[in-house]
Formats: sequence, C-alpha cells, structure tokens
Amino acid sequence: MNIIFKIDTWQEIYHSLRNNKLRTFLTMIGVGWGMFLFVSLLGAAKGMENGFDKIFSGFATNSIFLWAQNTTIPYNGFPKGRKMDLHLSDIDLLPKKIQEIDYISPQSSRGKFGSPGESFSRNGKTATYTVTGDFPVGNKISEKKLIYGRYLNDADISGNKRVIVIGEEIYKNFFDAKKNENPIGKSVNVKGSFFNVVGVFRVKKNGGPDNDQSAFIPFTTYSKMYNEGDKVGFFAIVSKPNADLSLVEEEIKNQLKIKYNVSPEDTNAFGSFNLGKEFGKLTGFLTGMQLLTIVVGSLTILAGVIAISNILLITVKERTKEIGIRRALGAKPGEVRNQILLESVVITLSSGILGFICGIFVLMIINLITKDQDAFPFYNPTVNYEQVFGAMAVMVILGLIIGMIPAQRAVRIRPIEALRSE
Repeated sequence: MNIIFKIDTWQEIYHSLRNNKLRTFLTMIGVGWGMFLFVSLLGAAKGMENGFDKIFSGFATNSIFLWAQNTTIPYNGFPKGRKMDLHLSDIDLLPKKIQEIDYISPQSSRGKFGSPGESFSRNGKTATYTVTGDFPVGNKISEKKLIYGRYLNDADISGNKRVIVIGEEIYKNFFDAKKNENPIGKSVNVKGSFFNVVGVFRVKKNGGPDNDQSAFIPFTTYSKMYNEGDKVGFFAIVSKPNADLSLVEEEIKNQLKIKYNVSPEDTNAFGSFNLGKEFGKLTGFLTGMQLLTIVVGSLTILAGVIAISNILLITVKERTKEIGIRRALGAKPGEVRNQILLESVVITLSSGILGFICGIFVLMIINLITKDQDAFPFYNPTVNYEQVFGAMAVMVILGLIIGMIPAQRAVRIRPIEALRSE
C-alpha cells in the first residue's frame, strides 16, 4: 500500500479530521473509553489478585485444619456425646493411609478458638496472650517473618526446652522497642515459668491465622506444662500438589473414625476447615473478574469501532463531490478505498492509544494511594501487555473490517453522479 507513504494521503486525513473536530472527538471517545475500561479494570482485577497473593504469601494454601469435637451417634457400644481427641500417633497413621498427604503440623493452643489466653509477665508488667505449642514444621504452614532470632528447631522439641518465639506486640510490651532492645536470650514469664526468647516475628495485617499477640513454644514443652500427654489441639495438614483436597479431607475423617470407633455417618466427631477449597473459590472469583473485564472492555471497544464506521459513512456522503473529482482526475477505486480504510485505522488506533495511556495513568494513581495500606487486599495493579497489544491488534483489524463498509460505498460513487451532487 504505497498510499501509506504518500504525504498527500496524510494531509488529506488531517484536513478531513480537522474539518469535523467535534464529530471526530465524539467518535474517538467510544473506542478510547473501551480501551480505558479494558486497561483499568484488568489492572484493578490483577491488583486484587496480587493483594490476596501478598496476604497468603508464606502460607500453605493447599492445607486443611482438623480438630476433634463430640460424637452425635452411638457406635460399637460407645454412647453419643463422647468427647474426641487427636493424638501425636495420628501423624504416623494418616500419611501411611493417605498418600496425598505431604506433611502434618500438630499444634495446641491457649487463646485460640474461644479458649482463654495465658498470662505473660516481665519486670512487673503482666498481660494475656495466645501461647501455642508447635513443631518446626509449623513454620512451613504459616511462615513467620522474623525480625529477631530464629524459629523453633528440632533440638528445642527433643530437649523439651523452655524457649519461646514471641510476636512483635509482645516484644513492644515487654522490651524497649524504641531503642531496638535485642530480646534474644532474655526471659519472659509464662504461666509461672521462665522462657528464653529465641525469636521475634511480625505478621502482616490480614495475613493468616496468627497475629502479633501470640507466642510459640516447643510442643513437647507445652504438653508437659499443661499435662496433656500426646493430645493435640488441631492438625494443619498440607496435601501434595494437584491433590483433590475435598477427597483428602473426607478420607482423613474416615481413617480417624475407624481408629477411634466413630460411626461412619457421624459428621460431627471431627471438625475441619478446608483452606484450599476456599482459596480455590477465591482464585476462581478473581479469574472470573478478569474474564468479565475482558468481555466488557472488548464489547465497549467493538461498539466504539462500529460508531467509527457510522461516522465514516456520513463523511463519505458529505465528501461525495470530492471523491467524484478525484475519480475524474484518474484516482483508482483502490486508492479511494484505501484512503477511507486508513482514516478508519488512524481514528481507531489513536483512540485506543489515548485510552491505554489514560488507563495506565489511573492505575499509577491507584497504586500510589494503596501502596502502603493493608486494610484491603489490593497491591500493585498491573496489566498484561500481551493482552493489551492483542486488544489493540483486534481493534485495528475490526477498524479495517468495519471500515470496508464506508470504503466500498465510496468506491461505488460514479464520477459523473458525484460531480452533479450538491
């Protein structure tokens, strides 16, 4: 198409658009608004996805939380209402029976699930916080961001050591945080016993089940402190990748029912929360938002491109005499057609670029506003440039296709009839 490289062509396009400024502007708004919606909404959906990823970073989302409750059906001579318990021995049983289990983290707590917290004290200060008996593997379930020291290790477990990892709020209450006092090696009194601080962690707001007002001690130490033997408060069970968590959850309960003589129909003996299932719903919702954004933006762009075709039809009718003169002077039908098509592409592409720039600008402003806030799951709204450039390409192709309607009408104009028109 040599017409593209002719300066006369671009001068004619410029004069045509300049002579119809208002009409051209209103036409461009349709396509530009469609691209703006496409970019801004797609970026906002990605920002929400990034926000949830940030919240759940360091957390095993393919996990199930399981705890014991009471039976509701009599079975094998046992009455209903029997209180159930989980035990450390279950950790060996379940992975052997269920191959989809990756690892299990047993925990017991005071201050979670409605139970009262534990008394902490230091240098005359007293407060009540959550204390949890944990294994080192627990940090794989919900990774703690350590600002001092380390997390619990195997030596702490085997040695029944009185060591503790405290949350940042506990640290601020009992130590001089303003002077960055190092708490490592110093002691905190928990339930009348002194524990050496080996770590301090910080938790993101809305960042999982733990908070900065909780502390972790070796599970073995916790069990002796509360005389619980091998009883476990709850299990955090992580499945292997691509495992069906719903089936894993059901099979876990079935195996425990067999072990503890619970009726297969009893749905209350063991409670659970399938985090992987809920997280799957969330990711499905976010994917749906992105698809809806693409559909809405694409339809809006299509409507704008159709509007360009309608405007060009009016323009061709107004330029009937001009086209007739060009045909009389020897202009070929292809040149006239290409001229109209090029106008369609110029308007379409210019509108899309302006909409893209405005959308990116809005996302930059939103990013600045939400950069340091944690109250709402929104972070770093970005767009997939492949999707944007793909939309641009489709938009130009649509501009060419729809532009063929006024272009063909221009070609069908006979020079003699055009010169007679007023």
